[in-house]
Amino acid sequence: MKLAIRASLNYRLPEPVDLMLQIEAADGHGQRVLDASLDLGRPDLLARVPTASGICDPVWLREAGQLRVAYRARVAIDRPDPDLAALAAVPLHRLPADAVPYLNESRYCPSNKFHAFVERRFGDHDGGAKVARMRDWIENRFTYVAGASDAETGALDSFVERRGVCRDYAHVLIALARAAHIPARMASVYALGVDPQDFHAVAEVYLDGDWYPVDATGMARASAMARICVGRDAADISFLTAYGAIELVGQSVAVVEVEAE
Repeated sequence: MKLAIRASLNYRLPEPVDLMLQIEAADGHGQRVLDASLDLGRPDLLARVPTASGICDPVWLREAGQLRVAYRARVAIDRPDPDLAALAAVPLHRLPADAVPYLNESRYCPSNKFHAFVERRFGDHDGGAKVARMRDWIENRFTYVAGASDAETGALDSFVERRGVCRDYAHVLIALARAAHIPARMASVYALGVDPQDFHAVAEVYLDGDWYPVDATGMARASAMARICVGRDAADISFLTAYGAIELVGQSVAVVEVEAE
């Protein structure tokens, strides 16, 4: 499958501010960037610093007055939709070093508070079958409500309120998986089927020796999403992080399937 992606950002900057931008589709790991362009205008400073995961190269900017960003790309996806139930958990002592940190709590995913619930509700299943049951439980019991959460909302808040947006669904699934001793991280993606279309967040779980994306909202399929970056939770994968005051003027995301050539 090939995806055509367009994203634009327009922000007003009352004063000079440092910004970290993560909106470019990653190359590799089940996808291939065929062509891409990123128009940042003429910022005062521009630098790239690769992340430890090797999946994303954030762009650092220093800008004043106005931030206008235009990104477009065509990405070929070669990632099948996984049969989670067929994937086995990896014994903890066999986990690779880069997966181990994703067993632990993070800012928005206090997984230690979910141990009892996970054992009681999902204790009869193992590995990918357990993750699939967690995903279905969240999708069936949560209500997608734009504006129901903010930058302070974590997995425990969303678990109690049973509502939120994609990042909240992903945070809950990540917390539940980590509580079951399955490494889980968060990924930002461009994906078909997202309504309303925007930068989308999904969970990724480490099973059978690889990372597999899982969307607890039920909107996006692994075979129809282009990963942008990964991290412990929303704090690591934000498409725009501002170290100062900014004001939203407008932004848009469009993802469509491209006919085979």
